[in-house]
Parts: sequence; C-alpha cells; structure tokens
Amino acid sequence: MVELYPVGERFVLGSHHFAAADIVRYARQFDPQPFHVDAEAAKQSLFGGLCASGWHTCAGWMKAFVAFWSAEYARLKKEGAIPPELGPSPGFKNLRWFKPVFAGDTITYSVTLLGSRALASRPGRLIDTILCEGVNQHGEPVVSFESTVLEFV
Repeated sequence: MVELYPVGERFVLGSHHFAAADIVRYARQFDPQPFHVDAEAAKQSLFGGLCASGWHTCAGWMKAFVAFWSAEYARLKKEGAIPPELGPSPGFKNLRWFKPVFAGDTITYSVTLLGSRALASRPGRLIDTILCEGVNQHGEPVVSFESTVLEFV
C-alpha cells in the first residue's frame, strides 16, 4: 500500500450531505436520542438543533471509503497494476467527535495512511493504520479516528 499511497498523504474520499430526514431515519433505527429524532426537542438540548448521531457520521465515512476504494481498485486494474486486497478492520482507537453535524451540513471525508507493517503471524498480510477524518462545509473538523485494516498482498 505504501508504494501506491505514501505515508502521511491525505486522500479526499468524498462528501455526504446530512438531510434532516436522513438524520431522523438513521437515529430512529440506531440511536433514538431526542436530539437526533425530534427537531423541536433538539432545540432545547445542549446542541440547540437536530444533529446526526456520531455513529451516523462514522457510517458516512465508511460509505465514502468503500466508494473511493471501489473506484481506486478499478482504476488500478485498468492501469495494469495489481491493487491490494483490503480485508476487515480489527479495530479502531481515538474516536473523537469534535462538533455536532447538524441537518443541512455536508461532511467531506478523508483518509491518510499512517503506517503499514507485515503481520508476523500471517505471512503475506499487512496491517495498515489509517487516520480517518471528516470536516464540515466550513472546514471545521467534526470526526476523527485511527483505524487498522488488513491488507492481503
């Protein structure tokens, strides 16, 4: 992965617009707190308005990453390169939600490769550490976390 994506270089994955109806739909199913499901109740909350669940914000990152990687995979194959096969993530750390994502916000997501190392227990596999971030339309950070992902070489 390091040959294709240098350590420390940030790649923009894409953006996601958080419409009020989508925030409520997600929250009703996965995080039914009043400030995520009821615009009037949200006005009286600490946030002062309807905002997305942090988990919804993270799910937006994953959706953007999958779309980005699918396009990258196809591009690399078309160019005659052998793209790495990415596997599951064994975990993440340092999850931070910096600001609420309000109805009407558009979040732009990015990924930065922090490092890659061979797995001693699994020859032919690497573990990549990535920084996953999202900023709102004002350039303000809203979410950040470090994740690991298995890579099959």
